[in-house]
Amino acid sequence: MTLRELWERGEPTVGTWLVTPSDLQAELLGRAGFDWICVDGQHGLVGYEGMLTLLQGLAIAGVPGLVRVPSNSPEHIARALDAGAQGVVVPMVSTREAAEQAVTAAKYPPEGNRSWGPSRNMLRVPDYSAAVANRRNVVAVMIETPEGVANMDEIMSVPGVDAIYVGPNDLALGFGREQDDPEQEAVITSLAEGCKRHGVVAGIHCDDAQTVIRRREAGFHMLNLATDASLLYHGALHELAAAREVEVAQPRRTASYV
Repeated sequence: MTLRELWERGEPTVGTWLVTPSDLQAELLGRAGFDWICVDGQHGLVGYEGMLTLLQGLAIAGVPGLVRVPSNSPEHIARALDAGAQGVVVPMVSTREAAEQAVTAAKYPPEGNRSWGPSRNMLRVPDYSAAVANRRNVVAVMIETPEGVANMDEIMSVPGVDAIYVGPNDLALGFGREQDDPEQEAVITSLAEGCKRHGVVAGIHCDDAQTVIRRREAGFHMLNLATDASLLYHGALHELAAAREVEVAQPRRTASYV
């Protein structure tokens, strides 16, 4: 099942992010039961060739793979989709024009201006065509600045924007607030409400399971649980403490971001 088909069912989905270039780790997490997994090409340790092998690992596991591209660049967006991603997450989208640029780069004509170069997709997708790709692939744009919040309705109303992905850390930095500031929470709530008004999927990064539950109850349906690095670190931390029959030491916040 594609990610778009999952979203069309209207149920919350839980994914995670790959920040390390390990195709084995991609396959292992893909078999853990996540609904989707996103390769982080912006802040992760993953280059283009690493992105390709991670997407191959996810395909083996049968889980939809996304890519957060380094920037809102037609080249970055096209290369991620050519490599087999089912969609892109585009960072720092703060205006309607930027959202339109992302959609245009992700869609073949007549919906956009993506150049034909399907590479892996011809081998993997039955009857692959421009129309099939335009229907299959999803575009999520990140609102993570005060300007983006101010322009949320214009961004969310752009045809072809399937999801809004909230970057809570950059959003807090932009407003000069702490993560747990009530005003910051009000902004995040307003973004979820805006997505509901416009019929787009609301997504957000979550550091832990408790945050996933809280955000799901607030109306978010694209829920990211941590990263491969933080899941590995915290899993090892807890299992080692259990083996030694000691309390888990208070961990440092590790590699869970956005």
